[in-house]
Amino acid sequence: MIREPYLNAVLLVLLVAVPLWAHLSGEPYTVTLATRAVVLALAAVGLNVALGLGGMVSLGHAAFFGIGGYAMGILASHAQAYETLMDWPLVIEGTRSMPVIWLVALVASGLAALVIGLLSLRTSGVYFIMITLAFGQMFYFFAISWPAYGGEDGLSIYVRNGFPGLNTLVPIQFYGLCLGVLCLALLLVARIARAPFGLALGAARQVPGRVAAVGLDPTRLKLAAFVLSGALTGLAGALFADLNRFVSPTMLSWQTSGEIMVFIIIGGAGRLFGPVLGAVVFVMLEHLLGGISDYWHVFLGVLLLLVVLFARGGLIGLLCGRGAVHD
Repeated sequence: MIREPYLNAVLLVLLVAVPLWAHLSGEPYTVTLATRAVVLALAAVGLNVALGLGGMVSLGHAAFFGIGGYAMGILASHAQAYETLMDWPLVIEGTRSMPVIWLVALVASGLAALVIGLLSLRTSGVYFIMITLAFGQMFYFFAISWPAYGGEDGLSIYVRNGFPGLNTLVPIQFYGLCLGVLCLALLLVARIARAPFGLALGAARQVPGRVAAVGLDPTRLKLAAFVLSGALTGLAGALFADLNRFVSPTMLSWQTSGEIMVFIIIGGAGRLFGPVLGAVVFVMLEHLLGGISDYWHVFLGVLLLLVVLFARGGLIGLLCGRGAVHD
């Protein structure tokens, strides 16, 4: 068996080396594919906080992904049209500044996660799954019926937003920015998992009755994790919209929630780099098999079936044995 820290280090080195090689070889499309994988991995890292650490199976995380995307789209579209979002009581203008957009995406998706979590965590099991799914679909249909920002046709952004000191239109620079955000998110999750909060959250996931007996509220612990999870997924949504320079209701659909969950299952739920490996495998299959057949999802389904049947800890669990980020 491979020790998990070594495997994580190898994955991180590959995330640096492969796009750099592609850039030096004059293959910007490969860099763009790597950027897509990194951004989707960030979304899965966000969901993994709720699923892997908190044991909350959410089928509505596309809502936060889409909220982050629309935060970027709305702010950037008003900036490119030289329009204000609000004239009274405060004057709020659009912006192309990534740090400002990220902050708005984090706050908006975090607040949405707070409201959804307060209601959803009154239930558990399949009822929790269905309530989160219902909230996600509510946001999806709202976006479809929102003609001010494209409705079902989506919203195009003509110029990529900016980050101080970088030319984000250069693929390798934008990739480096996205990879840096992913690494910070992974560091944050790793620290939380080993902090008292993470240990208490793991206990609330496994034996909530004992956690309540020592004076801690399992629901509050899970709510805090759900809000953090939603905020990270919203940040990924803002980056994804910037990558494509386009945002649409598809980002809010239940299929998107399912894909993010598939990343975690393939890589390994509760594993620090499980979402990263899962997202990379998904993007590779999409690129390599998508050109062969329009039905490449069949092969993804076969892989998912094999992982569920024979590698319950995901690919990382298969290679490294037992252990998880919350252990």
